[in-house]
Amino acid sequence: MLALTSNLRVVAVAMGAIFFSLAPVAAQTAAPAEASSLPTLAPMLERVTPAVVNIAVVSKAPKEDNPLYSDPNYRRFFGPEQLPQARMSAGSGVIVDPAKGYVLTNNHVAGDGSEISVTLKDGRQFPAKLIGSDKDTDIALLQIDAKNLTAIQTGDSDALKVGDYVVAIGNPFGLGQTVTSGIVSALGRSGLNIEGYEDFIQTDASINPGNSGGALVALDGKLIGINTAILSPAGGNVGIGFAVPSNMVVSVMKQLIAHGEVRRGKVGIGIQDLTPDLAKALQLGDLRGAVIANVEPGSSAEKAGLQVGDVVTAIDGHPVQGTTDLRNRIGLTPAGSTVKFAVKRANGEVTIDVTIAAQESASETLAGTLLQGAKMSDASAEEAQRAGADGVVIESIEPASPAARAGLRTGDMIVAVNRKPVSSVSDLRSAIAGQRAILALELVRDGGRLLLVVR
Repeated sequence: MLALTSNLRVVAVAMGAIFFSLAPVAAQTAAPAEASSLPTLAPMLERVTPAVVNIAVVSKAPKEDNPLYSDPNYRRFFGPEQLPQARMSAGSGVIVDPAKGYVLTNNHVAGDGSEISVTLKDGRQFPAKLIGSDKDTDIALLQIDAKNLTAIQTGDSDALKVGDYVVAIGNPFGLGQTVTSGIVSALGRSGLNIEGYEDFIQTDASINPGNSGGALVALDGKLIGINTAILSPAGGNVGIGFAVPSNMVVSVMKQLIAHGEVRRGKVGIGIQDLTPDLAKALQLGDLRGAVIANVEPGSSAEKAGLQVGDVVTAIDGHPVQGTTDLRNRIGLTPAGSTVKFAVKRANGEVTIDVTIAAQESASETLAGTLLQGAKMSDASAEEAQRAGADGVVIESIEPASPAARAGLRTGDMIVAVNRKPVSSVSDLRSAIAGQRAILALELVRDGGRLLLVVR
């Protein structure tokens, strides 16, 4: 059975090659007259490929995780605690602003880098600064100080259709800049559990380990996606690759430039897909959209007049096919913006202006506790659904902190403390208050459950 992997990231890190780079092309002599009319992508690629760069990253490798390190009865046998070691990885990026030196890539390529360098197609190499990154869309923005850069013009990914021809540019297996071609196989792919916000372009253009952060371009040479993941039984290309659409990338990039992070919005509604059975029960025929299941009191949705049972069919003129579309549109709209909801009700259709409110940040560190050094937040609805329970997600851990010594990892979800379920950071704080000796944490890690004893 095929396994879904975003191991462009995992495999590429292991191989030390995640970037697209096309090998230098030998100077061409004049083509014979009879061959001059042959179809070719060469003119477009000559314009575009100089904008695709190689990225080298130095980051800290996680230290070896052995539960015996955390047990005081055995700890003395292991000697001094080992600090995280530096590791090298590589990827690719796309220059999108030659004047400011902005380079787009994947978060999993450069988001955790302590040192980042960018190598252009002409061989020039520059240190890069991380402007910001977003884990939920797997997009990062770098900046280099360089002159005479070539950039790719961004296209409209919403205009894509299944069957459109596309070209992927990158550095599979570290071979050098490589171009592959294919078509758009599907649009709006979601539910793959690769990222928090998913609206992937699926393509059969060959994408292999080493392609992360590379460009997916249309035949006019415009960027319509950033290659991110593959579906593969063994880490190699089987003709199913995924790219983050350019419109989502541009939305994220604007916020990274403005804030260094993505400040997601919300309106205060619970939603569900309009299934055929539900549409039949509501006598809506073949209508597509997202059904509002609940409205939070005092929320911007309530103030705007949205109601339980409303079917949202479009936002700002963009059709809403289901909950994923609606969530993506709201989550990537800057707080303070006003959007138009097209809503179907029993008594007709209405358009409602709704103001996007800022999402509160729940990230906290529990200083002075056995979990000190762990930055954590309430699990999102998607994370809770994947885990099968509410809980608290570990976002990051400081090296050599009590949380690190306890064996916690980034990505762990704490669902219970001493057999008492916890569904929020507030619950967790209450559960560990006054506990100075020992904690039994029930975790969800890599899809499985385990019990971690913290002393």
